[in-house]
Amino acid sequence: MSIARIRLLDKLKKILYGIGHAKILAGGIRMERKRNDTHIILTSEGYKKLDEELKHLKTIKRKEVAERINQALEFGDLSENAEYEEAKNEQAFIEGRILVLEEKLRKAVILNDEEADSERIHLGVKVLLENLGSGKKVEYSIVDSVEANPSAYKISFESPLAQALLGKRRDEEVELKVPAGMVRYKVVDIRKKEEEATH
Repeated sequence: MSIARIRLLDKLKKILYGIGHAKILAGGIRMERKRNDTHIILTSEGYKKLDEELKHLKTIKRKEVAERINQALEFGDLSENAEYEEAKNEQAFIEGRILVLEEKLRKAVILNDEEADSERIHLGVKVLLENLGSGKKVEYSIVDSVEANPSAYKISFESPLAQALLGKRRDEEVELKVPAGMVRYKVVDIRKKEEEATH
């Protein structure tokens, strides 16, 4: 193994593991890392998304950045070679992201939607809620952190709202503390993502 590669790996270890229970910002996904984490729950869609990203980084992005580094080396003096420095930084980011994805996929447990209780709210369902204060209804998909997109009404099962909803049945109520005070919701409907709404 070359000295440059050893230095790169040392740099990545410091970035990724040097803070203990660190919050890691990797490729736009912020994750809480705890040493006692044993698995990560993902939907099949979430697992597929991570797996595709990992394959893309390994087969395409690695090759692209290696070619950029080789081109930058042709410019000569590395001490004032901005292209080389930028390419090396991107390489470090890609390798760090690959490590994070491999770790996440290694710990992944894919939700088996067939075995889940269809009468209760769980990861992978859509939930129609009624705000008991305003009377407005809103539908959320409970997804894993990979798929979460609040603007598309896809909320992570780790979010405060989803945590309050998990295990609830139709017609049950939940109370959630928000900056403006307390909000009460009633569960109007629970369905699998591909099913049509009944209300």
